[in-house]
Amino acid sequence: MSMTIYGATLSPFVRKTVVFATEKGLEFEVVPVGGGLTPPAEFLEASPFRKIPGLKHGDFTISDSTAIVTYMDALKPEPNLIPTEARARARTIWFEEFGDTLVAACGGKIVFNRIVSPRFLGKPGDLAVADEAQRTEFPKLMDYLESVVPASGYLVEDRFTLADIAVASPLATLAHADCSVDAGAHPKTAAYLEKILARPSFAGLLAQERAFLKATEPA
Repeated sequence: MSMTIYGATLSPFVRKTVVFATEKGLEFEVVPVGGGLTPPAEFLEASPFRKIPGLKHGDFTISDSTAIVTYMDALKPEPNLIPTEARARARTIWFEEFGDTLVAACGGKIVFNRIVSPRFLGKPGDLAVADEAQRTEFPKLMDYLESVVPASGYLVEDRFTLADIAVASPLATLAHADCSVDAGAHPKTAAYLEKILARPSFAGLLAQERAFLKATEPA
């Protein structure tokens, strides 16, 4: 039975969910929600607070990217993307929290003010807020990643896991807003991100997103 994921992959949380489902080999479709679109009733059932992503699978509905990927992982344990060994599992959940909360919070200030508000809400963004977040918050987050990225190029168990999906996804959204990892200051992190985002599960989405953003550029 195919799943329905509600949202838009410009959201790091929706992208995280779509990449996870793709890597799992699950059947799904993405139904766009956001950007002024009237949400379908099924989305409101899945996400009563209108947060994306939402999921519908048969008669089951749920929202929140962490809840959704946990559900997907239980349905299809292989390939294993959430380690089962205690320490590796804990570190994976920590990196998911790092991406979902710390990086996404910084990214929200930048992406909202540079892209979302001016292009989709018709209101000028506060560019000073975006610039300050990029100048003061973003480098500290990258300093941390630079200190922990292993030589293998994967954050946990020297293999691709949810940790890599959750960290790379908000960084991909930030890059759309002209906030990219500086390879001079953070070479390990830049190489790590390039490797993760080159995976087919990410690369195809990012190409579609870049085309969409180009089409919505102000005249």
